[in-house]
Amino acid sequence: MYEYKLLEIMTIGFGLALTFGFITQKLGLSSIVGYLLAGFLIGPSSPGPIADPTLAFQLSEAGVILLMFGVGLHFKLDDLMSVKDVTIPGAIIQSSIATVFTTFLGLALDLSLKSALILGFGLAVASTVVLLRVLEDNNITNTIHGHVAVGWLVVEDILTVLILVVLPSLSSVLSSSNATEGSFDILKAVSIAILRITLLWIIVMKGGGGNLSHGFYQKL
Repeated sequence: MYEYKLLEIMTIGFGLALTFGFITQKLGLSSIVGYLLAGFLIGPSSPGPIADPTLAFQLSEAGVILLMFGVGLHFKLDDLMSVKDVTIPGAIIQSSIATVFTTFLGLALDLSLKSALILGFGLAVASTVVLLRVLEDNNITNTIHGHVAVGWLVVEDILTVLILVVLPSLSSVLSSSNATEGSFDILKAVSIAILRITLLWIIVMKGGGGNLSHGFYQKL
């Protein structure tokens, strides 16, 4: 007996996404809202057909890769550098304020310090993919405001990578009585992450990848 769970998820999911995406666009909203509604309808919190969570998670991983690839196609280093005076300090200040505010809010709601920090980190950054979709829907991706928005979120994405690297060490610090050793682990993790990002940038942008991407953008 053959099972068609993958085809069922894709058929129902794409069908609902198309339907609700069309409806939300007609209502003057972003199609992202329709996609979220479609996912909710086949999720475990709603009645009716429920998608296989394990298989859906695997598909979502592939979807994230494709979405970030789309973000990369729109990202140009020259555009980021042209608005760096706004995007870099702005993203850092905004993320810091959001993290601190949300952490205090979590503590006020009787969350543990660890849970409050994770909540703060999670709400400190916006979704690059969602905002890029909204910019495209409004045809402002290639405007100065679009460049600032995309550059701002790219900086936040880099901060997110650093946060994901720091979280395990930070969790150890909060659970350990030896704060000095834990602080050293955090510093070590951040240093390794920055080194890897720097090496990747050198390989991609200085090793010929920058010229290749520039030519690709020119063709687009």
